[in-house]
Amino acid sequence: MDVKPLVMVIEDEEAICSFITAILNSNGYQVVKTNTGKEGVSMAASYSPDIILLDLGLPDIDGVEVLKSIRRWSKIPIIVVSARGHEREKVEALDLGADDYIVKPFGTSELLARIRTALRHSPQSLGGESNGAEKLTVGELEIDYGKRTVLLTGNTVHLTPVEYKILALLSKNAGKVLTHDYIMREIWGLYAGDSHTLRVNMANIRRKIESNPGAPKYILTEMGVGYRMVEELN
Repeated sequence: MDVKPLVMVIEDEEAICSFITAILNSNGYQVVKTNTGKEGVSMAASYSPDIILLDLGLPDIDGVEVLKSIRRWSKIPIIVVSARGHEREKVEALDLGADDYIVKPFGTSELLARIRTALRHSPQSLGGESNGAEKLTVGELEIDYGKRTVLLTGNTVHLTPVEYKILALLSKNAGKVLTHDYIMREIWGLYAGDSHTLRVNMANIRRKIESNPGAPKYILTEMGVGYRMVEELN
């Protein structure tokens, strides 16, 4: 798998955070982590992770507030990982938009299974199907959604997680113009600011997949509107 799913861990207990990180790294995931809620909200916007593991007992703000804050602008799957095992607290977290709830202590297999399930059912899952297809081929560019790989003339294209998300979003809507605002909402949520970050990522993507980034043939610019990925090359 070329682009590893990115997991963000918001957990203030160092031992547990290290334990989770070791499990994820050894099972093919990338990890970013923080021990405070405020930084977690900020990092969720900047890193656009594939999934978030959220502890409720954070030192600065309650994890429930972090959950509510992220849910105002993003559909990123969130699994609550907490020592609070009361049914009322589970229901509250799920009602507020958590995708799942794991009570500490937990086993490695359980954690990995819950993550796989949340990713599979994510409305923004980029490992799933696209119009019933697992792959898209346009010219010499091939995107395999199941493996999360991108090939150009048979060679692997190394993309960052965010670059892959943008390319996958455009390719799953090939032939359709996607506005700047739409792309930013889908990738970064409503928290997204101006379009500068999108333009920078698009420039990097074009540098990697276009023979002439100044005259792109795969991803076209609709001036003042957004971008469109072609369905086939002329």
